[in-house]
Amino acid sequence: MSIDQFANRFVCDLVAYEPGKPIDETARELGLNPADIVKVASNENPLGPSPLAKEAMRAALEEAHIYPDGGGYRLRSAISTMFEVPIDQVVIGNGSNEIIELLCHSFLNPGAELIAAEHAFVVYKLMATLFGARYVEVPDPGFVHDLDAMADAITEHTRLVFIANPNNPTGTMVGQEAIDRFMARVPEHVVVVFDEAYYEFVKNPPDTLKYVREGRNVCVLRTFSKIHGLAALRAGFGLASKGVTAILQKARQPFNVNAIAQVGALAALNDTKHVNATRAMNDEGLEFYEKAFAERGLKFVPSVANFLLVEVGDGDRVFKEMLQQGVIVRAMRSYKLPEWVRISIGTPAQNRRCLEVLDQVLAAVPA
Repeated sequence: MSIDQFANRFVCDLVAYEPGKPIDETARELGLNPADIVKVASNENPLGPSPLAKEAMRAALEEAHIYPDGGGYRLRSAISTMFEVPIDQVVIGNGSNEIIELLCHSFLNPGAELIAAEHAFVVYKLMATLFGARYVEVPDPGFVHDLDAMADAITEHTRLVFIANPNNPTGTMVGQEAIDRFMARVPEHVVVVFDEAYYEFVKNPPDTLKYVREGRNVCVLRTFSKIHGLAALRAGFGLASKGVTAILQKARQPFNVNAIAQVGALAALNDTKHVNATRAMNDEGLEFYEKAFAERGLKFVPSVANFLLVEVGDGDRVFKEMLQQGVIVRAMRSYKLPEWVRISIGTPAQNRRCLEVLDQVLAAVPA
């Protein structure tokens, strides 16, 4: 007798999320020095954590024996002030991923529907499956969300629509006009989630917070994992209407964001020097790769985030061959893009090494 028959069938139906290959694991498997490995697979900040955050967290360790503020008052207050949204419309999470799960906990059940783009973040589908909801996948021609088609897909059973903007893994973005047109068609029984993990990398991002301020059923997600360089902490937040936030607070565990993460995130909010340096390096890296791919005749998706998709023929094989040389990229088969890999922007030295190894691998792989 298998224990599977007693487990939640929706959990058994899940295909587990595969994170990027860790540096330490790669070093152990290949007998390499971890310092020699270039990881450009997980959209991490190549400059490291915010210096202000590191300083604040070191000091906070002295009180690691004390439970964190369960309501995250100081962090939520700072977020409230920065984004001009009342504090009761701010919810913090163990990464913005947790708030995705809280939204699904709160609004999905068997019979409900979640709408997302065809090549959107795979966690949306995992969460829909976990809660027994129907996952409605809308084609995204040119790898850009088709918001008109997503609006057409809304039914009386739709509860959540996820719009990743910029989108992971494509790096594409939809603009203000398309968003406004979409929002004009969204009925009251639907919560629209703008997942904006890469928002800070965009030069002229659309304004989605205006819908929060208008009291629409909207939740805007942000994270400290990307431009702030705090991925290990798992700290994120959502800005939502009062009604939506009140429901999310009921679903949230009281100590979901640890005290060290709260202190680090609070300090990182004000580290404009680190943010600006990261953005400048990212712009330089995007230009480097786009020029290099164009010169080589490689098809790629122009990106506004801190990564690019590039077509390499056999993504799995290229990933494995590059891994053997200590360069970690991300194969895209799980996103139904088996011919592509995703490359995160690194330091100039990391970018040059990644391109060097990619050239070697592609030269050795039959077309």
